[in-house]
Formats: sequence, C-alpha cells, structure tokens
Amino acid sequence: MLFAAGLLGCQDAGKKPLHARVPALAPAAAPQAPVELAPLPVLNPPRRYYVWLLPPVPSGKDYLIQKVQEKFSSGEQNFKAGHLEAARKDFDDAVDWMLESGYDPTGDPRLSELFHSVVDTVYAYELQAFRAGDGFSEAPAVPAAIDEVAEMTFPVDPRLKDRAEEAAKNISHDLPLTVNDQVLSFLNFFQTPRGRAIVETGLRRAGRYREMISRVLREEGLPQDLIYLAQAESAFQPLALSRAGARGIWQFVAYRGQEYGLRHTWWIDERQDPEKATHAAAQHLRDLYKLYGDWYLAMAAYNCGPGNVQKGIERTGYADFWELYKRNVLPRETKNYVPIIIALTLIAKDAAHYSIQVQPEAAVPTDVVKPARAIDLRLVAETIDVDVETLRALNPSLLRLATPDDPSFELRLPVGTAQKFSAEIADIPPDKWVSWRRHRVEAGETLTSIAKKYRVTAASIADANNLERNAALDTGEKLIIPAVQPQSETKRRLVSYRVRRGDTFLGIADRFSVSAEDLRKWNRLKSNKVGRGMVLRIYTLGGAAESSPTRARSRSKKKPGQAATRNML
Repeated sequence: MLFAAGLLGCQDAGKKPLHARVPALAPAAAPQAPVELAPLPVLNPPRRYYVWLLPPVPSGKDYLIQKVQEKFSSGEQNFKAGHLEAARKDFDDAVDWMLESGYDPTGDPRLSELFHSVVDTVYAYELQAFRAGDGFSEAPAVPAAIDEVAEMTFPVDPRLKDRAEEAAKNISHDLPLTVNDQVLSFLNFFQTPRGRAIVETGLRRAGRYREMISRVLREEGLPQDLIYLAQAESAFQPLALSRAGARGIWQFVAYRGQEYGLRHTWWIDERQDPEKATHAAAQHLRDLYKLYGDWYLAMAAYNCGPGNVQKGIERTGYADFWELYKRNVLPRETKNYVPIIIALTLIAKDAAHYSIQVQPEAAVPTDVVKPARAIDLRLVAETIDVDVETLRALNPSLLRLATPDDPSFELRLPVGTAQKFSAEIADIPPDKWVSWRRHRVEAGETLTSIAKKYRVTAASIADANNLERNAALDTGEKLIIPAVQPQSETKRRLVSYRVRRGDTFLGIADRFSVSAEDLRKWNRLKSNKVGRGMVLRIYTLGGAAESSPTRARSRSKKKPGQAATRNML
C-alpha cells in the first residue's frame, strides 16, 4: 500500500504544470563610439641592422680540417723549439682527430690531401726519435751515397767516350784521371735522373766544406782532388751512415776512426765532425799512399782495408789497381769505388760539359764556446733565440740533445751569438744546465699554463724567476723553467733489430751505441757473426732511429685499415 501511495504521489506531481521565474533584464546600454588605439611600435619598426653574436658554425669536415691544422701547426712549432714531448702529443692528436672523426680520410679529396700531408711530414720529423725518449735518442742518420751505387753495374754509352777523353785533357787535376769503360759506365749513370740527383746533391753541399777541406789537404800535403772521395762516400752529409756502420762525410768505421783519434762516446761521435774527420782522413790516405805509392791503390785500401788490397797484390803479383780489377781479386764494391771517384771528379771539374748546373751552398760562419760541462741544446737554443735544428746542424758530432760533460768540448753557435749566450746562461746554475730550460712568454700565457707545458709547478717557476705567485707576465719576457730531468734519459729500453743485407755485427753495435760484448751477451752469441733476417735484442738508452721495436697492440677499436696507419706513427 505504501508502494501504491508512492506511485499515486508521483502521478499527481507529474500532472501539475511547472513555472520558471526569470529575473528581469537590465535595459541595454547605448552603443559606444569605437576607441582609436595608437599604432603599436612592433607594427612599424624602424629599419635596423642586427649583428649575429655567435660565430658561424662550420660544417663537420671544415671543423675537422681546422682542428687538425691547428694541432699540426702547434706540433711543428714545438718540434722546432725542441719541445719534443709536446710535439709528439700534438702530432698524435692531429692524426687521432682524423682517424677517430668518423670520416674516411680517403673518401674526400680535402681530407685525403690533409691526411697524407700530415703523415708524410710527421715521418720527416722522425717520430721514432720521439718515441725513444725526450731528446735523448740518437740523431737520425741518412743513407751513405756510396751504398746506392757501389755494387751496381751500368751500360756504357760509346758516344760518351770521346767527349769524356777530350774533357779530361782540358781540365787541371792533381790525381790521375783514367777514362775507360768502367769509368764511362758511371759517367753514364750520373747523367740519368737518379744519378744526376746524387751528383747535384754532392756538388751543392760541397760548398759548405770546400774551403775547410782544401785547407786541411794543403796542410797535410795531399792532392786537392781527394775532396771528391768525400763526395763519392757521403755527398758531404755529416750524418751519413753506411750499412757497414761507417759514419760521416769520410765514412770511417769505428775502429779506424779510433785509430786516427776520432772519439766515439754515448754523447759524441767525432766521425761526424767534418773538420776532425777531414784531418783523420787526410792522415789515413797519406799513410796508405806511403804504403803503395799509388793513389788508386790507396783509394781502394781506404774502401776495403789495406789487408784486402795487399792480399790481391800477393795473389796476382800486380801492384796496379786495374790489373787487380781485371783479375777479380777485390770486393765488388771496391772495384766500383775508384771508377766512381774518377767519374765524379770529371763531372765536378766540368759540370757544364755534362749539362749539370748547381749553386753551391755557402760555408756557414760560427762562434765557438766551451760550456765546460754538459748542457741541453734546447736550453742553448732558447737562450740565444734560435731553433734546435740549427744547433744540431752546426754540431753534427753530437749524438744527443746535450753536450758531453767535457771541459774541452767546443760548441758551435750561429755567428754573433756567443756573447749573448755567455751573458744569459750565467743566470742558471751550471748543475741545472741539463734539466732546466728557458721559455719566452707568448700572448695569453700564465704561470699555470707554462708550468703545465713543462710538467712543473707554477710556484717553482715563480720562485726561480723571483716572481709573485699570481704575477702577470709580459709578452716576450724570458723565464727560467726549473724542469725535472726525465727518467727516460737514464732508463734503457729493449728494441728488436732485424739484420739486413750488408749489416755487420760491429756496425749494428756502433749504430745503437752499445758494446760488442754486451750485444753478444744479450743474444747469447759466441762470435760476431750475424746473418740476414736474424733478430737481435738490444738494450739501448733512448733507442735509435733505425730500430725496429716490437709492434704494440692498439687499445682502441678502429677499422683494420685505420689501426694499421696509426701504428706506423
């Protein structure tokens, strides 16, 4: 019933009409006049020129090229200043930028040209010397000129004989000049592109030493034309090194150099001192001429030793070079040695006749000082404001970037710099001459940035120069750098050397500045015999430019081609 009642109630409600009450609206306001707004300034801007504050962003390849060139340029500057550790890092960074950029260095002409330029130049700077230690590796040698042609034979141009004989009659000479097929074959070779390059190099470099050699030969009472023996041996390269271990412009082997007073220590090799070696060569040639009374035999003995020439004379009964030549009793290199010298003499005395024109280099005047104790060449270079390579060129007998601790040693400096050197080096304690350095401040450098470069503290530089720790530096001023001597100067490293054709046991020992006894002990050898392809273990201070160290594994994950290129550096 309640349910029914509820339904009835709903029905009643649904029948009643509903009325909504809406409030009355206010009367509409009168329309207002539109408001005139002033024009906004953004709608009519004045003409202005905007400057972009950020530098333009180069493309990926342009940015890569820019960074590689910056690193490479920095490496060249450090190399020339003697900062070998910094140069090595810059060169490594330049190559790493290329190899790790994600671009294929050979896939783009610009990248390819830059990559090969960097790599080729780095090789020219002898990175192997950098790997061996901070300036205490031996100066890189150059191949001896005689090695390239002494064991070769060349055809004879029959048209050349009459010309050569006529030319020989019209030139003055104080050595006999025989013109035969053997001499003509080398005259022919020296007019080929490769042979001409050898001749031109020798004639050009002869200008540096001609006056000195002429004076020494005159003092020793010897023929002036013996100068062409040095041209044949080395093309006047003080750093020339033969496969047999002979060094210098006169190509002395170690024992023969010692016989004539040329010292060889870890620091110096006087076979590479042009004037001292010239005196020794003149004395040796004079002794050989006294022994044989014949200049051709004396030259042959200079090349292969008097013992070999004497054996040839005893076997054949002839004390005549050309007879020994025909009977084949001399080493092949020696048989060619005398004809090479004669051919070079003919060309040098009448170069225009053989269509060769060369401007000889001028002799380099020098000042000479005696430091009286060991001193780093980089410190010397920084003191007199020249590059290290200039000092090395003036002092080719130095094997390292430092002079020996020898009061008698004479250091050659560019002419006019001796007084400056003596005045400025006095500011540095003599017992620090091997480790301390000098640095000329460049724009923007601070004590902290300079200290980082030399791996010392800013405080130590400030103390050495009586500066405040936070002192501002003037561009161009020189600072004393109290550097620490690197451990690599006294630490030996192991290198592996593969014996090549023409190598001798004593020549290898000499090349790495180690004793024959040590070399035998390290390799458990009972004699001095070595064979081509044999690998020798050598423990050497700083290593040598011609060593073949064991290839290290690359730690980075690179493409095979890239890894191989990187390892070569």
